[in-house]
Amino acid sequence: MAENDQEKSVCPPWLQEFLDYILLERRYSARTARNYRQALERLEQTLSGDGVSLARPGKVNERHIRSHLIELRRAGLDKRTLQLHASAGRRFFRFLRQRDQVDHNPFLGLALPRVDRKLPVFLTELQVQRFLEGPARRLAAGALTEEAAVRDQLVFELLYGGGLRVSELVGLRWGDVERASGSARIRGKGGKERICPLGRIAMELIRRHHAGHAPTPTDPVVRGAGGRPLEAGWVQRRMKIYLADAGLPVDLTPHKLRHSFATHLLNAGADLRSVQELLGHASLSTTQIYTHVEMKRLKSLHQQAHPRG
Repeated sequence: MAENDQEKSVCPPWLQEFLDYILLERRYSARTARNYRQALERLEQTLSGDGVSLARPGKVNERHIRSHLIELRRAGLDKRTLQLHASAGRRFFRFLRQRDQVDHNPFLGLALPRVDRKLPVFLTELQVQRFLEGPARRLAAGALTEEAAVRDQLVFELLYGGGLRVSELVGLRWGDVERASGSARIRGKGGKERICPLGRIAMELIRRHHAGHAPTPTDPVVRGAGGRPLEAGWVQRRMKIYLADAGLPVDLTPHKLRHSFATHLLNAGADLRSVQELLGHASLSTTQIYTHVEMKRLKSLHQQAHPRG
């Protein structure tokens, strides 16, 4: 039995139903689902000491939740991790309310420590260019086949050129791509859909990647071994190779290409609302973090170049 199957077999029904919902209906990432599972399992452990259970959620109240969060704080969890635990609980009880299994959400209205938002890490345009040239360099050196070089470049062109999350990349299907317009229908977090331009270079790479194939609408846009969809872990490992080749930190993640996509658009004069739509952010405040990145860059330039800086 595979590891994932073993994990699923020991998951209690109340939790598995919720995980299936956020993964299949809301399209949360596997990482988020894993984090939520761990948070809810820890909550269940705390509640059992008070004689209540998430399997019978109607008996869980605000006092139980406050006591749980206090215990987490005493255990040394930082503010960001506390927020994650609270987010998992809020989402779980919202799920229960939608199914009329509870009449209130005990996580609403709780005061939590404020978490300072970190500025996104991004690559400069020159760094991105050097990174994206990696597959071609390896092909020229005889370290890659042409087929593998096209596949690898397509992966990173979609992440950067389209601003896709890695989960959106591996989930992208042939039927989602509108080849005439060079765009794709992207299914993002929470099941939200957006239309995203993919770029001229990415569309040409898609054509080359599928040359000689007759893909069906459900086939992956980026084909892995045997035509199967890629896995997020494979993308991360592949990215490390090209980061090292480009002399960049190998701990950068695919999401940093999405940060770079947004930052470079704003640097070039794109308006915030348009970038919000391209990223698929539900709230403009989420996108506004990239304006802080640009302001930090401008302040640095001012200090370097202005006589009063």
